[in-house]
Amino acid sequence: MRNGLSALLGTVLMAGCASAPQATAPLQSASQSIAGASNEEAEVAALLARMSLERKVAQLIQPQINSFTAEEMRKYRWGSYLNGGNGGPYGEEFAPASEWLRLADEMWDASTAPLPGDEPVIPAMWGTDAVHGHTNVMRATIFPHNIALGATGDPDLVRQIGAATATEIEVTGIDWNFSPTVAVARDDRWGRTYESYSEDPEVVAKFGAALVEGLQGRKGADDYLGQGRVIATAKHFFGDGGTDQGVDQGEVNGDIDALKSIHAVPYPVAIEAGVETIMASFNSINGRKMHGNEALLNGVLRGEMGFDGLVVGDWNGHGQVKGCTVSDCAQSLLAGLDIYMVPDDAIALHTSLVAQVRNGTIPMARIDEAAGRVLRLKLRAGLIGPEAKRPSERPNAGEFGKLGMAPHRAVAREAVAKSQVILKNNGVLPLKTGANVLVAGTAADSIAQAAAAVGR
Repeated sequence: MRNGLSALLGTVLMAGCASAPQATAPLQSASQSIAGASNEEAEVAALLARMSLERKVAQLIQPQINSFTAEEMRKYRWGSYLNGGNGGPYGEEFAPASEWLRLADEMWDASTAPLPGDEPVIPAMWGTDAVHGHTNVMRATIFPHNIALGATGDPDLVRQIGAATATEIEVTGIDWNFSPTVAVARDDRWGRTYESYSEDPEVVAKFGAALVEGLQGRKGADDYLGQGRVIATAKHFFGDGGTDQGVDQGEVNGDIDALKSIHAVPYPVAIEAGVETIMASFNSINGRKMHGNEALLNGVLRGEMGFDGLVVGDWNGHGQVKGCTVSDCAQSLLAGLDIYMVPDDAIALHTSLVAQVRNGTIPMARIDEAAGRVLRLKLRAGLIGPEAKRPSERPNAGEFGKLGMAPHRAVAREAVAKSQVILKNNGVLPLKTGANVLVAGTAADSIAQAAAAVGR
């Protein structure tokens, strides 16, 4: 990542470049050196003007790494991709960090291979769920889950956790983190209550904004989206912690203003902190799925809250919208979704979206708006411009000793210590030096379960 926007769009491969995909030379100008262009809107417009419909639609589609190949990336030019739960590079969940970086380079090379004619080449970006550290990757630091971090009462510590996580993400060449979760859990039966900092929306807002700043840097600072920083995502908009009887992906019912006064509170604060992306929720609000809820995605999020960033879907969430399937859902795009997270059906969805533009179901202006938001994010994150580099050539990339390094583990241990909550102490704490302690139960030897309260 790099901070700032270039005065000229600079280095993205132009069609017809002779450079081999693995070349380390700067990428060529995709804007043909827009005279005096320092405005990101001019840069975005210049790129869109040279892109085909098929390439614009590809920017709106996000498959997962184990469902497509580099050859497919070279052909379709997906705008982004993700690693799903238990998914690792080349099908290996426990692959070493070097393999994650190798795949990042491979997809970068495929997405920046020259195109015929004058069409600009737009690098793909990789998103990951590093929700309590970069824990999909072996040796990464594990931090306590949000429910424990909220108990610390220390947003500055959470800011440090964000910075440590961002650095470890950069080690593997990944660009984008699907975090923080800013759900306001109101019913402990909800299966992801551990993802909520608090049942108090003001506490959630404060901690969510702190993690955004830790991941991205402070808005306006020199290191914003620069070295040691990655793109953040506030999720899931909105109401995922308030479903009836705690049913995951369920219904949230009630007066809309009353619901907003609880579940929407963290979002303006995250937006003020500069969060670049927001993820739509699986749940419904008064019977309407969020992935197809134009009144909330556009009317509230963009209209009332003034969010100008990118709205990304959750795992096949668009397929839950009435009248949709995972491979056919104009409704979500029309409602305000910018990127479809479609793990395994990217080609079929691409085909249907292109057809729906051509038959008038989806206006071309909406495609340009959504694709423009993707391009704008890539400009802000330094993925397009004179300093854009292959993942392995960026700061922190390949420095595998930074995964789980001592300073990061020290932050994790501090978070663990501060998150301990004891209702009554009858001489149990502090533990006596040399004492024999029995650790029992199903979580006794489970990192996944113990991570809610323990840092590694």
